[in-house]
Amino acid sequence: MILRERETEEGLLVAVCDDDVLGETFENGEVSLTVTEEFYGGEQVDAAEVIDSLSRAAVANIVGTEAVALAIEEGFVDEANVLDLDATRHAQFLRM
Repeated sequence: MILRERETEEGLLVAVCDDDVLGETFENGEVSLTVTEEFYGGEQVDAAEVIDSLSRAAVANIVGTEAVALAIEEGFVDEANVLDLDATRHAQFLRM
């Protein structure tokens, strides 16, 4: 998976995606998502690093079947709130 962290005034912003979705565009009806290098590009990491980053995140954007499954499995995201886009999945969370 690819992970990028940014410190913001609101806290840590985490973007994580599967390796194979970077640079791709996914659609579902009127919803379109482009997984840009500018936003999602970062370091290649393993699942443990993604879990650590998500545990510290104030906001997270997660794209890809593997990344979203990990976020669900670890309790960061409820599967009912996941968006299916073409052949991938997208989830976001905001910790308040």
